[in-house]
Amino acid sequence: MTTAVPDAEGLAGRRSLRPLGGVLAAMAVSLAGTRVSAVALPWFVLVTTGSATQTGLVAFCEMTPYVVVKAFTGPLVDGIGPRAVSWTTDLASAAAAAAVPVLHALHLMSFPLLLALVALIGASRGPGDLAKEVMVPDAAERSRVPLERATGLTGVTERLAATIGPAAGGALVALLGPLTGLVVNACCFAVGSVIIGLALPRGMGRTTEEAPTRAEAGPGYWRRFGEGLSFLRGEPLLFSVIVVVGITNLLDAGFTAVLMPVWARESGHGPAAVGLMGGVMGVAAVGGSLIATMAAHRLRRRVAFFAGFLLAGAPRFLILASDAPMCAVLAVFAASGFGAGFVNPVLGAVLFERVPRQLLGRVNALGDSLAWAGIPLGGLIAGAVVASVGLVPVLVAGGAAYLLTMNLAGLRPEWREMDRQSGRGAQEEEPEEPGLSTSADLMA
Repeated sequence: MTTAVPDAEGLAGRRSLRPLGGVLAAMAVSLAGTRVSAVALPWFVLVTTGSATQTGLVAFCEMTPYVVVKAFTGPLVDGIGPRAVSWTTDLASAAAAAAVPVLHALHLMSFPLLLALVALIGASRGPGDLAKEVMVPDAAERSRVPLERATGLTGVTERLAATIGPAAGGALVALLGPLTGLVVNACCFAVGSVIIGLALPRGMGRTTEEAPTRAEAGPGYWRRFGEGLSFLRGEPLLFSVIVVVGITNLLDAGFTAVLMPVWARESGHGPAAVGLMGGVMGVAAVGGSLIATMAAHRLRRRVAFFAGFLLAGAPRFLILASDAPMCAVLAVFAASGFGAGFVNPVLGAVLFERVPRQLLGRVNALGDSLAWAGIPLGGLIAGAVVASVGLVPVLVAGGAAYLLTMNLAGLRPEWREMDRQSGRGAQEEEPEEPGLSTSADLMA
């Protein structure tokens, strides 16, 4: 289960932060680009079609391939290696994202073609995101950084991307139009691919030194897939986490893809407000993640998880439904971001403690995909319901659903295991250093 540091790096007896820095840098640029696109793409569809339903359909067509492809990519990431998967899929994402503004400028863009391109972006993003997550433990070992600190830095990196991306996206859309945001997204994916290809050593993220020697494409793949599925079915806590995160992800997807852009248009605040709210939430989330990283070994995980989710969820829906002034909206989004900063580090700690390293790609792929299964439907449902009953009733219902989900989940007995360090899985040899990592990007 250990990974030797390659001689080519010349790190014998010395620490080099290049592997961990490369993974974090690639994460930062690709996630920032995705966040820019999350503002630019819905606004582009909304202003060109005027339809909340079509805006939700675009989100559906991007996230459905993301979830489905990611679910079945785990065995390939474990077999081929996450480094190769990461740089190739980032390159594919860059090409598909760049095609949207190019075809629009040539007057060749149709709505079905747009749906096909965003589906390709989603299908490429899923494996790329998974591969970067899987490389974090190996990068920490190669850089001789404690896993707890490395995965805490991963959470901070994601939150920084969630801060910079929406703010930049809102500003770009307001000043230069939504297509500029899509160009920036393509550039970010291209830069991420270059970083992974040049900064990281070959074999990065492998759990063993042995390269695959058999061409068992069918049986080998499905056997690895089944091992991950069997492990996940035997973990009631992880399964319960997936259910809760799946429900809240569905609500968040509808909120981000449809409810916020519609609110910005109807309130007259425009796309800059969407970027500002995302930026404020991201800054607060960075602070929450930093505190969670520093206090990881002292936190009661169950309390941090549920308190963070209660802050991160329902208040955002309810404040937009209340017609409150912008200063109050920003204050609520700041509180929500601070709470969200505690959620993913807790989930990462549980994941790395309970999942053996050689199963990490498969289990993480299945867990993320199940947790994200509702995201494609979130925008689709929100768009259809808003078109039928209006924005405010949907915001109120979404906030109520968030509160109900968290309260019902807290009654389940398996959540008590969250506060126990199991001593299993990836940290079996180092129980004094429970890992912190991001299981899924909950605030999608």
